[in-house]
Amino acid sequence: AFEGVAQQAFEDALTEQNMEPVTRPEIDIVTLEEGKDVVFTAKFTQRPEVTLGQYKGLTVEKPEVTVSEEDIDRQIEGMRQNQGTLVDAPADAEVKKDDFITLDFEGFVDGTAFEGGKGEDYPLQIGSGSFIPGFEDQLIGAKIGEARDVNVTFPEEYHSKDLAGKPAKFECTIHSIKERRLPELDDEFAKKVSKFQTIEELRANIRKNLEHAAQQKADNDYNVAVIEKATENITVDIPAVMIENRVTMMIQEMAMRLEQQGMKLEQYLQYAGTDLNQIREQYKKTAEENVRTDLMLEAVAKAEGIKVEGKDLDDEVAAMALTYGATPAQVRKVVKEQGRIGDLITTVLRKKTSQFILDNAAK
Repeated sequence: AFEGVAQQAFEDALTEQNMEPVTRPEIDIVTLEEGKDVVFTAKFTQRPEVTLGQYKGLTVEKPEVTVSEEDIDRQIEGMRQNQGTLVDAPADAEVKKDDFITLDFEGFVDGTAFEGGKGEDYPLQIGSGSFIPGFEDQLIGAKIGEARDVNVTFPEEYHSKDLAGKPAKFECTIHSIKERRLPELDDEFAKKVSKFQTIEELRANIRKNLEHAAQQKADNDYNVAVIEKATENITVDIPAVMIENRVTMMIQEMAMRLEQQGMKLEQYLQYAGTDLNQIREQYKKTAEENVRTDLMLEAVAKAEGIKVEGKDLDDEVAAMALTYGATPAQVRKVVKEQGRIGDLITTVLRKKTSQFILDNAAK
């Protein structure tokens, strides 16, 4: 009976007092007796008041878009590396950077071999950074059949606590050396890796693509900077619970991404040598920035009377359908079944408000 009347009474009280909770209320019943009015208290954290600063006419310098010849050279060199072929090095060759080798190795700490520190015929590209810092550099100059000791120190943040920060010696023997043979940078190369007939045409196309990507990044950086500036201009006292709730949401999203990759959150924490408390602490600053931005956007939307129309929702659903390779009808069905219509409206409102701030920035 209490639940039947309390929820409506609580909602009426919130409306009357113009209050909006950000936590579930703690209910304490004061009176619940036959023939008497029901009296209860509800304790909760209220959504904070936001005092807006300047959010129109904001001045942010737009990044300059430049693409150098060196940028194009790096892109072409990457294509050239992909077209390279591996060939056996001469019998008397020495290991050099970028060579592909196979080796046997066994690691020792304090003179004792440790678990996981042994490999046979192990493939390694010198300079790839696959091993502990300093390991690969010490193999440069070695010849096929040569035994060489490599002395390194495990990083302090190494995932195995037993080895972190400890010096180690690896006894290594080189079995083979292969070199990457790269094609000549000529018109034949251009024809092989693209639809263009000459290397000049290929370079021109790469420049065009790099300029487009650079412009997109510059536009995005500018947009982010404008919204950040509007956020910096507000005055608000954010309750700690709002930040903690956002951290929880971020961790849940991370767990979902990991599961899509076939990994459980617990496995990731073990592999990374960390725990949930450390992750929560790392996420706090970003969570606070996100909550602050959301509060700013909500306040601007209220001040400017920005509303979400039916067409806005249709456009967002169509964009989601395109992203996920589904139909708008399928997206609507999922949103409705998961009870996320409110989230969809909030997302669209924030996007509309962000665009309003960008449209009103100083040109």
